[in-house]
Amino acid sequence: MTALAPKARSNNRRELILDVSAQQFVEKGFASTSTRDIAKATGMLPGSLYYHFASKDDLLVAVFEEGVQRISACVDTALEAAGADPWMRLQAACEAHLAMLLGASSYAHVVIRTLPSDVPGAEKTLVGLRQQYEMRFKGLCDALPLQPQVDRSVLRLMLIGALNHTPVWYREGRDTPAGLARKFIDNLRAPLVGAGAGIAARADASVEANFEEDRG
Repeated sequence: MTALAPKARSNNRRELILDVSAQQFVEKGFASTSTRDIAKATGMLPGSLYYHFASKDDLLVAVFEEGVQRISACVDTALEAAGADPWMRLQAACEAHLAMLLGASSYAHVVIRTLPSDVPGAEKTLVGLRQQYEMRFKGLCDALPLQPQVDRSVLRLMLIGALNHTPVWYREGRDTPAGLARKFIDNLRAPLVGAGAGIAARADASVEANFEEDRG
């Protein structure tokens, strides 16, 4: 799956600030990135940033919101073409999510790397934006044909956590977002609905290959 191109934006100077800020936040971390760093990278005077954003927290919120919008658009487009089967719909959402994380989007990485609690002044807003996106996965997990004892909230949080950790161990060329999404769902589905240990074993072996390079 190809990640969607970012939506058209009209304010070129603001766009530049957001693009540079997203890259700086990923490379240095939010706490270690100063407004002076961002201004220098954009060719602006430090004071000029405050014409567009009142504070660094406000700038982070804008970058975070842009990232959420991009990932959401990619997932929504995937779901429109996914059909009615609940497992296939969840797999399509996982593929779209992974396509954004494993692509070149700094915005997506800001979303998954930023802990709202690390930015007290913007925590409530960041939590709200993240929940707004993750509601898609709540609906998808709620639609799965599972036994009553399965805690769907924990299932959803485990899945999202695993997806967001993928950039840490993923090695380009070893697999694709589509392949990984299928293996994630195979491993999730087999023990929950009794689809057979063989499916999970094949998926485990394929995903494990991504670790071998680091172990060697």
